[in-house]
Amino acid sequence: MNKLIFRKFSFDIINFFLISSLSITFIIWIIQAVNFLDLVSDDGHSLNVYFYYVSLNLPKIFSKIIVFVFFISIFYVINKYNNSNELIVFWNNGIKKIHFINFILKISIFFLILQLTLNLFIVPKSQELARIFIKESNIDFLPKLISEKKFINVVKNLTIFVEEYEKNGLLKQIYINEKIDTVKSKIIVAESGKIIRKSNEYFLRLYNGGITNLNKGNTFTLNFSETDYDLSNFSTKTVTHPKMQELETNFIFNCFKDFFFNNYQIKKRLVEDSNVEVCEGRRLKSISEEFYKRIVLPFYTLIISLIAASLIIEPKSKYFLKFHKLNIFLFGCLIIILSQINLKFFLSSVSLVYIVLLMPILMVIIYYILLLIITKFKLNFL
Repeated sequence: MNKLIFRKFSFDIINFFLISSLSITFIIWIIQAVNFLDLVSDDGHSLNVYFYYVSLNLPKIFSKIIVFVFFISIFYVINKYNNSNELIVFWNNGIKKIHFINFILKISIFFLILQLTLNLFIVPKSQELARIFIKESNIDFLPKLISEKKFINVVKNLTIFVEEYEKNGLLKQIYINEKIDTVKSKIIVAESGKIIRKSNEYFLRLYNGGITNLNKGNTFTLNFSETDYDLSNFSTKTVTHPKMQELETNFIFNCFKDFFFNNYQIKKRLVEDSNVEVCEGRRLKSISEEFYKRIVLPFYTLIISLIAASLIIEPKSKYFLKFHKLNIFLFGCLIIILSQINLKFFLSSVSLVYIVLLMPILMVIIYYILLLIITKFKLNFL
C-alpha cells in the first residue's frame, strides 16, 4: 500500500515538473530564437542553419531551470496534498514524516543526476555542435542580403557595395574591398556582375573592371573584362572560437586544477584533433564560474527539496502558521538566489573557494539533521 501511495506522489511530482519545465523551456527558447535572427539578417546564414542552431540551445535552457522548477513542483504537489487532506493517507498508513522527507530526498537525487548529466556532457556537446555547424556552414543567404547603396560586411575581411541591384539579379557599379592581412588588401571595381552558384558555393561573376592590390603602400592594378570572384573562401563573422561553455568537462576540471593546485600556473592543453588552446589565455574567473555551474550548482537540488518538504511540519506559533507556506517558498527562492550569488564571491580568496564548493553539501547535512530532530521528538518550527 505504501508503495502505491509513494508511486502516485512521485508520479504527480514528475508530471508537474515535465509540464512546467517544458513549457518554460519553450517560452525561453522562442524568446532566444527571436534574438538569434541576426544569424540570418546580419550574418548571412540560411533558415535551415538558423533553426538547427537555435534547436541546439534547448538542452542549455532546460538545464538552467531544473532547480527552480523542481522546487516549485515539490512545493505545489505537497501543498495540493495538504489542501485536499491527502497527506493524512500517508500518516494513517504508518508513514513517518522523516520517511516522507527521505523519499523526497531520493527523488531529488534522481534530478541531481539528470542535471549533472546535462551540465557535464549534453549541454557542452550541444553548444560545441552549434559552434561547429555555424563555422562550417556556407553563407547561403548572401544574395538576399545584398541591397542597393549599402555596404555589406557579413563576412570577415570583406566589404561589398552595390550601386544598383536590378530585379533580374544583375548588379551594377560594384565595389569590393578584401583585407588579406594587416598590410595587404585588394580592391575590385566592376561595371556590372551577378551572383552565381557552383557546387553549393557562391561566386561573384564580374564584368569590365579592375583589381588593385595594395601592399605597404605599393599598388598593382590589373584590368579584366570578365572574372569570377570566389566568395566561399570567406568565413562568417559569427564567433567560431570555443567558449568556456562549449569545452568538455574534463578540460574545465584540468584547467581549474592547474589554477588552484599548481601555483596558479596555466598549462597548455589541446582539444583532441585540433590546435585550439583551451586553457592558455583563459581567465581564472571564467574557468571557475564554469566549473561551479557544471558541478556545484546542481547539488542545490538536494537542499531545495528538503526545504519544500518542510511544508509537512507545521509551526507552533499561530502567527507563523498563517505565513508558513509563504515563508517556505521565500526561503527556497532565497537559497536558489544564493546559489547564483555565490558565483560573484567564488574567487574572492582561496579559502572562500572551498567554502563555496562545500556549501550545498553542508546545507543539506545541517538542514536534514534539523528536520530529523524535529520529526523524531515531534517538535514544531518556532
